[in-house]
Amino acid sequence: MKATNNRHKPGTTVPEPQPLDRTDRAILKALQRDASISNVALAEKVKLSAPACLRRVERLKQVGLIKGIVALLDNDALDAGMVVLIGVVLDRSTPESFAAFEAAAQKVSGCMECHVVTGEFDYFMLIRTKDSNSFNRLHAEQLLYLPGVRQIRSFMGLRQVLSTTQIPF
Repeated sequence: MKATNNRHKPGTTVPEPQPLDRTDRAILKALQRDASISNVALAEKVKLSAPACLRRVERLKQVGLIKGIVALLDNDALDAGMVVLIGVVLDRSTPESFAAFEAAAQKVSGCMECHVVTGEFDYFMLIRTKDSNSFNRLHAEQLLYLPGVRQIRSFMGLRQVLSTTQIPF
């Protein structure tokens, strides 16, 4: 039985996942570095013909290894230079409280990531904002009203040491 994927038309099938070979890995690594590379340039880089390279890229998209192609923006230039990591503790650990929090967290302005975690906190959120004043407004207007929250601890980033979108493999 073949799995179906919501991104495809009804009745179509998704190719079965295959192990990544050296060429697939080279394609993925090149696209992580620069997704705007032309297919011809990519094909040359990975030593394939342009049609064969395009077929491989399309297959990698169809099996879900390439989830999307995006532009990485300059946070400072767009007034989102301050990063705040927020640890959240819920007052109850029930499926309903987790679901309510997760739905609300997706609507928080500047929230880039939200993770369920183990340990002292239930969630960590990564928020980007302009500065401490804008974070204070966000805290007062949105974070304090998140459902089921017992405690919020904020950690403002002082200096970025590393940020990458490249998955090592």
